[in-house]
Amino acid sequence: MSETIITTRALAKVFHLNKHEVPALRGVDLDVREGEFLAVVGPSGSGKTTLLNLVGALDLPSSGDLIVLGRHIAGLSRHARAKLRLHSIGFVFQAYNLVPVLTALENVEFILELQSIGGERRARAKEVLDELGLGDLASRRPNELSGGQQQRIAVARAVAARPRLVLADEPTANLDGENAETLMHRARVP
Repeated sequence: MSETIITTRALAKVFHLNKHEVPALRGVDLDVREGEFLAVVGPSGSGKTTLLNLVGALDLPSSGDLIVLGRHIAGLSRHARAKLRLHSIGFVFQAYNLVPVLTALENVEFILELQSIGGERRARAKEVLDELGLGDLASRRPNELSGGQQQRIAVARAVAARPRLVLADEPTANLDGENAETLMHRARVP
């Protein structure tokens, strides 16, 4: 039986804006096991991105329990949360967050460099780009790529480091049906 990698109990997040409390999440209970593929769906403003930010240790819950990869997120220091993200969680953000002055290959290599992965860094980045059908775009900068290509580069970057958990915020929003299906099948963490 696979290990539970995400557990939430009564998870809640309230934002304080202009002296008003804005509840973004209320009472979320969730268990995700290693190897599972989970899609969180709902209308705009329903808290999907907030949930991903909490699970990804980018933000802290207002209340409730959140355990990710065996770690109680609320009890971790800022440094410990950053280390957890760097070594165990891959992110695909809605805005892609590609570094504009780096090529597609360098954007994928970047996370590997942060992890101090040495000689195999370039080879691994190329391998992931090729696996996602992006090898011919390796030398292009983000402004030379379509929105869908940028999105696929962001996915390549997220999986290149072989994280235990990948969190993707609308990872196929700018892709046509064929590319979305191909990406979802190919982007499994190696």
